[in-house]
Amino acid sequence: MFKNALVIGKFYPPHAGHTHLVRTAAAQAGHVWVLVQGTRLESLTVQDRTRWLQDEFAGDPRVSVIGMRNDCPEDFASDEIWKAQSELMRLALKSRGAAGIDAVFSSEQYGYRLAEAFGAAHVLVDPSRTTCPVSGTLCRDDLGAAWPHIIPPARQDMATRIIIVGAESTGTTTLARALTGHYRPRFPRIAEVPEYGRQYTYDKFAELRTANPDAALAEMVWTEADFGRIAARQNELENAAADACPLVIADTDVLATTLWERFYIGERSYGSYAAARKLPRRDLYLLTDHEGVAFEDDGWREGEHRRAEMTEWFKETLTEEGHSWILLTGGHGRRLRTATGIIDLILAQNSTFTSPPWATRTLLEGAPA
Repeated sequence: MFKNALVIGKFYPPHAGHTHLVRTAAAQAGHVWVLVQGTRLESLTVQDRTRWLQDEFAGDPRVSVIGMRNDCPEDFASDEIWKAQSELMRLALKSRGAAGIDAVFSSEQYGYRLAEAFGAAHVLVDPSRTTCPVSGTLCRDDLGAAWPHIIPPARQDMATRIIIVGAESTGTTTLARALTGHYRPRFPRIAEVPEYGRQYTYDKFAELRTANPDAALAEMVWTEADFGRIAARQNELENAAADACPLVIADTDVLATTLWERFYIGERSYGSYAAARKLPRRDLYLLTDHEGVAFEDDGWREGEHRRAEMTEWFKETLTEEGHSWILLTGGHGRRLRTATGIIDLILAQNSTFTSPPWATRTLLEGAPA
């Protein structure tokens, strides 16, 4: 057993190979210090990468994750650069009270020299990536293919989330299904995120009819607790979709649930607001306009006369909350073209990883250079 082990890396992004490395170190050391290094030239911030790893290892008191900015160039042949790099690491560890590193765990050959700089032993772990067939290079080159290997906290933040909202009978579900189908060839694991409130309404009415077979839909009484349950489940559905795929197309979300609670109960009902405070990062809201869309009464809707008011509520709330949103007007084809045009650009931005010119690439056996 070692006393203090060190694991360093860019964790750009953090993946299963990284967690295997850290857990291997934790099994052989009293404490593991994980040093997350990133430059200003990279797309994912050091703060985010550090937070994701802290979340991943939150249940293990043997693991401490430290983030540090490191804009020093890499040059494995330069003694001067090696000294600059090792001093940055030493001070980052010193600032957290970590001293006396006696083992460096890595999957790279440079680990030997790093261990030498700390007067420590080097433990080489899975250098061929056979245990965990993934690398940061693979993740950055093909985010969709590598998605299952990225650690769960990172998947939740890195997923592109497109949320479709609108008043009753304005085409939200039609658009959500069309977009999901459009992107499924590129993202086979994309999941549908339906409006859970509709299923909840069916179930709630069935319970009412069990007690009173002649009950009408208008006799249902909504409570804060109802909307609290709807909101919590809506978040669960959305986050499960983000866990499965880097693109989420959601037919409504918790912010919309707060407005429907206001619609059915009034201004002083806050059952869904606890879940709304846990709203994940959004990339874009697509708001379906009520104008030009005929109201279709499927027997469960009762807000035709309030569609304009509800659309305005969405516009006001999305603006006040500082979200990016687009009002979709025109026919279905026009709405779909507008949506895919901006989503394609967002996906391109979110899947592009910048690196400094000295960055190296870790290729798996058989992968193209």
